[in-house]
Amino acid sequence: MQFKDVIGQQDLKQRLLNSVKSDRMPHAQIFLGPEGSGTLSLALAFSQFVLCESPSETDSCGTCSACIKTDKFIHPDVHFSFPTVGSKVVSTHFYKEWRAALESNPYLNVNQWLSAIQAENKQGNITRDECVSIVKKLSFKIFEGSHKVLIMWLPEYLGKEGNRLLKLIEEPPPNTLFILVAENQEKILNTILSRCQIVKANKLSDEEVIQALIDQQSLSLEEATRISHLSNGNLNEAVSMIDKLEDDNSANFLNWFRICFSGKGDDMVKWVDSFAKLGRENQKQFLRYALHFLREYMVIKMTGNEQVRLQTKELETAKKMTKVISFQQIDQINKLLNDSFYYIERNANPKVLFLDTSIQLNKILRKRPLQAR
Repeated sequence: MQFKDVIGQQDLKQRLLNSVKSDRMPHAQIFLGPEGSGTLSLALAFSQFVLCESPSETDSCGTCSACIKTDKFIHPDVHFSFPTVGSKVVSTHFYKEWRAALESNPYLNVNQWLSAIQAENKQGNITRDECVSIVKKLSFKIFEGSHKVLIMWLPEYLGKEGNRLLKLIEEPPPNTLFILVAENQEKILNTILSRCQIVKANKLSDEEVIQALIDQQSLSLEEATRISHLSNGNLNEAVSMIDKLEDDNSANFLNWFRICFSGKGDDMVKWVDSFAKLGRENQKQFLRYALHFLREYMVIKMTGNEQVRLQTKELETAKKMTKVISFQQIDQINKLLNDSFYYIERNANPKVLFLDTSIQLNKILRKRPLQAR
């Protein structure tokens, strides 16, 4: 992958280029950014630039032997580590699936990866055996490039086993680069954080996601804009939303609110029965829309600014809601919906989950006084 293929992150690309050209590359870096921001793509592009035989001022050449091998994820001096399932399993056992996953979507998340190796209902880990394997691989001489590179995706899954890598990270063999690609700094061992330079990536802007969807997915400007508003800077989520039932979400969400406010049990059960048939991905899409709507509603309520990411009918509904739903209620609803999203991702029974969510939403909406505080 080349830098030109990485969406956005222009300042970060230039910083990485400068570090190579000035010969001041930290030997251990953590590319830290939210899901869908492109940190893994940056790591791939960075490693290709470092190993490129004829780089330009702004990118790898893309045509030399090193670039071709790196682009196909088969360069002998680029090693990968990532969450797997099983006590004795190491990343090299899944290199075939890993290459296919990167080829398909370098912005993937851990649930998509575990699903690709038929382990979506299990806990992924980077194990003791994986750490031993890393130490062994990086002790070998460089095969054909200028550096050895280890790209570890999601070091959050190391746990305490990461302590086995501390000496290697602190005193690596010559011309060895560690690139750790992370989403949650709080889940990484402090002993590892203290030995790495953190390179922070921001979530993508609406404009960057829109342009990527138009260029890569051939969407219209209207379709790309609608999806971008829901994705909140996460390109992986944006792509996953294509062909989902997003056009129905606005009406369905408002209808659900009315049913929950009324508190009629029969109507709640009918809605839940219908909703449960949509499938997990469409249910997640519905919750994304609901959380997006509530975020924009909060902007209107707090500032009075109507220049928000809502369509005309949605905006009118949101303006009416400001008179009857308080900040406290919205905060509780947000937590409720985020919890529901969490459980849906972990294969909760949708009928049980959303009936309970509907009952809880009714309790929140019916609290008195209902008017805004």
